[in-house]
This record gives sequence, structure tokens and C-alpha cells, in this order.
Amino acid sequence: MSLQIDRIYQEDCLKGLKRIEPGSIELAFADPPFNIGYDYDVYDDRKGYDAYLDWTRQWTAAVSEALTPTGSFWVAIGDEYAAEMKLILQNDCRLVCRSWVVWYYTFGVHCKYKFTRSHAHLFHFVKDARDFTFNADAIRVPSARQLVYGDKRAVSKGRVPDDTWILRPQDVPDGFGAEEDTWFFSRVCGTFKERQGWHGCQMPEQLLGRVIRACSDEGQTVLDPFGGSGTTLAVAKKLNRHYLGFELSADYVKQIRQRLRSVSPGDALVGPENGLSSAPPTPTNGRRASQARRKTGTDQHQLSFDKL
Repeated sequence: MSLQIDRIYQEDCLKGLKRIEPGSIELAFADPPFNIGYDYDVYDDRKGYDAYLDWTRQWTAAVSEALTPTGSFWVAIGDEYAAEMKLILQNDCRLVCRSWVVWYYTFGVHCKYKFTRSHAHLFHFVKDARDFTFNADAIRVPSARQLVYGDKRAVSKGRVPDDTWILRPQDVPDGFGAEEDTWFFSRVCGTFKERQGWHGCQMPEQLLGRVIRACSDEGQTVLDPFGGSGTTLAVAKKLNRHYLGFELSADYVKQIRQRLRSVSPGDALVGPENGLSSAPPTPTNGRRASQARRKTGTDQHQLSFDKL
């Protein structure tokens, strides 16, 4: 690898990715601009349709080239370009889709004339359909056969996630489980202690933790071509992985470096691993919300949902 690892570079990812030795990255996680007009520091998020897709083809091809033969490539994307992204990764990059995960969160941006969006898409692609890293034991959870039915056929060490339809998870705690591939993690809202405060598109550490634990091993290298708030790199460092990232904004890079200096390998990830614990239930029987929260022992970090 011509670049040093455990670094964030202030550089356009198209230039930076060309400097990575082909076949040297075990896991890439990309949360690119969604091309929906978000006000970034320096990047213009208002490209024409064809221009955005041409740019997408360039950076996805470069990331694919950087992956090891057994490497994994995760991409987060919104509704507007989810279909196009999947086809580019399949048809242009010749990768294999292992999972199409839906990240579900509460408190999406309120809409007046359509249903409020409360999800994003997470694509999990691999280079080799038969040979790739997937650490099932790192993310297993108890199955319904174990918890509900007492079925002796259940695998004793638990299972890995499947899909489901949900409403508000805090109101149906028995109807939504961590074993599903619709993942519930709270957005990192403005009042959360986890919030860095200088980047509006911040993913929760626990979401990245699940991806990094499952699709890489300790000592391997995790790549993020869009450094953003630095969450991917910080979580990789906490989980004893090497990291490498690019970010166009000099200010964001400065903040990311400060964030990376503040964490150490082995540090706990911020936020609850079980998203339901951060979603207080709707009060019943006329009780005040504050009374219900005191009874459940929900902390002030988690209660920031109620203020949005």
C-alpha cells in the first residue's frame, strides 16, 4: 500500500483511491453524498443525474479495485439512488450482493405531504461469492426458537439477522428483534452526547460496529472514502482494526483527527447495542411521559428522542 494506514487524508477520494495498492483493503464502508442538496462544507451535493452516476461509477470502481479477493464493500444510500447504486455495484463493479439491509430509525425529517422517511439502505457486497469474511459469531443473537418456543432444534449459540416489517419498535418490543436485517439504531440526533456537532450526517457507532465486527478481523484495514464525521475510522480503531480514510473538507479532517486522538483500541462503542433500549415506550394509563421514563430507568442521553 503506497499510503500509510491509520490515517485520514484531506484529499478527493478519486485521487486518493488511485494511490491505494490494489487488493490491500479487507473492508470498505462508504456513506457517500446522496445528491439531495445537503449543505456540505465544500462538496456540491446538487449534481445532475448523469453526472452523479458517472462520479459514482468512478469511485465505486476504485474502491472495488482496492479490495482483497475476499474483501467486502458496504454502501449506505438513500431512496433516490438506491436502485442505481445496486446495479452499478453488480453490473459495473461485478460484485456480489450478500445482503440488502434497511437501517430503520425514528425521528426522520417531518414531511407534510408524504410519509416521513425513517430509513436508509445498506448494501453489503463481496468480491467472491464463496470466499469472504463474515464473522457470524460476533453478531449472533438468541433466536425466537430459543426465547419463545423452547425448541430443542434451535442452534444454542443463536442466529444471524433476517427481515421483518415493523411499526414503532418501542411500542411492540416483542415484535422486533436484533436478529433481523431491518436494523433499528437511532439517528445521532442533535441533543445526543454522541453527536460531534460539526457534521450533520453522522452514523451511530453501534451500526458501524456491527458491520466491522461481521466483515473484518482484528488487525485488518477498514477503508472509508468519505470520512465525514469520522465514525467509521473511530469505530475501526476502537475495534482493533487499522483504518484509512479520505475527506475533501480540511475542516472536517481537522475534526476527524481530533476525534481519532480521543479514542483508543478497546474503547467501548458509544450508544446502546440494542436499539430498543434507546426508544422509550409511549406512556399508558394516563401516566406522564416523565413518570414512565423514570420507571424504566432510561438515561438522559436516550431521552433526547422526546425533544425532537
